[in-house]
Amino acid sequence: MKKVIIIFVGVSVGIGALGWMGYTLAENKKVIDQRSKIVPASAVPVMVVSVGNAIFNEDLSVIGTIVANSEVKIVSETQGRATGVNFKLGDTKGKGVVLVQIDDELKRANLSVAKANLDKAKSDLDRYEELLKTKAATDAQVESYRYSFKSAESQYITARRQLNDTRITMPVAGTVTSKDIELGSMVQVGTVVANIVDVSRLKVKVNVAEADVIKIKEGQKVTVATDVYPGVQFKGTITTINVKGDEAHTYPVEIALDNSTKNPLRAGMFAHVHFDGLTSRSILNIPREALIGSVKDPQVYVIENNKAVLRSVVIGAETETALEVISGLKEGEQVVLSGHINLRDGVAVQVIK
Repeated sequence: MKKVIIIFVGVSVGIGALGWMGYTLAENKKVIDQRSKIVPASAVPVMVVSVGNAIFNEDLSVIGTIVANSEVKIVSETQGRATGVNFKLGDTKGKGVVLVQIDDELKRANLSVAKANLDKAKSDLDRYEELLKTKAATDAQVESYRYSFKSAESQYITARRQLNDTRITMPVAGTVTSKDIELGSMVQVGTVVANIVDVSRLKVKVNVAEADVIKIKEGQKVTVATDVYPGVQFKGTITTINVKGDEAHTYPVEIALDNSTKNPLRAGMFAHVHFDGLTSRSILNIPREALIGSVKDPQVYVIENNKAVLRSVVIGAETETALEVISGLKEGEQVVLSGHINLRDGVAVQVIK
């Protein structure tokens, strides 16, 4: 009997110990649950900005090419040997300056003969017109001499033109960009002797998309910049807007600008053309820093009941610092500006100033 009692007491004590441990664990769990309800998770500090309205001035920037105001191929209008070549590649010449002299010996002789014939025809006509006044000559005779005079005059004009053609001159002021003749070479009618460009005034040729071309007009002022002169701006004026677009639905536009002596531009350079203030409208906008991801899949964190709620938005126009919000946000809503790194959808936040 004594052995049985000892075993029973031992089992009873063991059961009691287990019961006490279970009771203690249960009480601890209640305390933990109560504390978890009382103490909230740590709020993530963030800076926010309110969605606001702003006046948006829509601008347009395109890349174009600078071309000379005029580019002329100078050709010979006579034939003969070049007895004088008065220019070299890169020379800048004024209008009317003689570039090439063609042998003019025969042309001068022809002009002298034509001048003599013209003088004789004029003298004969004058004499017979005086005789007609006294009836010493007939009307038919006077008409014949008048015809001879007109013919001689025409021959003289032709001979003078042919002599002038032996001097190949600058049709416009400009710079020689190609030289295609040497002293002593033979030239024919139509032979190209030089190419001239006038860069005192320039043109910028650009193509503008159909959605934007209706927003610009001839006479409008634009700003032109180049990579070769960083920070330097040139003022230009729209001179031509083509009424016909190309296959890409862009329209050729020409812009005139004066060349600069301090920062000279050259034909063939790239130019950045900026059209200011095409349209003006009021838009909802947010800073770029508020955007999560890219503008192709834009999202922002919106503050709702002290929590950061991830929301998709639709972005419209863009500037360097701000984005137009077409849909997804309302004016006055607060979006997270900084502190995104520790955020996820639904996380509690603390707005800091």
